[in-house]
Amino acid sequence: MKVCIVSDSHDHRPLLAAAVRAARQAGAEAVLHCGDLVAPSTLNVLKPLGLPVHVIQGNNVGDPFMMARIASQPSNQVTFYGQDAALELGGRRIFLVHYPHYARAMATTGDWDLVCCGHDHEARISAVDNIKGKRTLLVNPGTVGGVAAPATYAIGDLERMEFSIHEVVAAPEDA
Repeated sequence: MKVCIVSDSHDHRPLLAAAVRAARQAGAEAVLHCGDLVAPSTLNVLKPLGLPVHVIQGNNVGDPFMMARIASQPSNQVTFYGQDAALELGGRRIFLVHYPHYARAMATTGDWDLVCCGHDHEARISAVDNIKGKRTLLVNPGTVGGVAAPATYAIGDLERMEFSIHEVVAAPEDA
């Protein structure tokens, strides 16, 4: 299973839509959003793409009540977790959190196959030594909103545990 990992969209709807559209074309079957979505209505640009979206809040919270309302609608494919999320996709244990220091700490536990974060707008993929004598993959997709850094997202193959960072290329329909 392939996933699209984004963070820090900061309401830049065209860039978020372009990233998820490109990831879907590359085979992504779900979206992991690591916070700083801000306005819950930003998720509306993803509805036409039909992918399940797993989203947490960040430090730019927006309206968590409205986010919960959107996520609770039966026709919606959005799951809103709050501050962090523990989920399983494609047979992998995944933890989402906004802050890199918290993500690194969770990776060291060895309880997760993949830990994803955002916040600092610095795209990177690393392997963290954990207390179980193995390594946990840590993915920060950067800022899909292009805030003070290039607009980036990550695509990951959960079966192979291979991940890559991509720059967002906005199409004319995203303007």
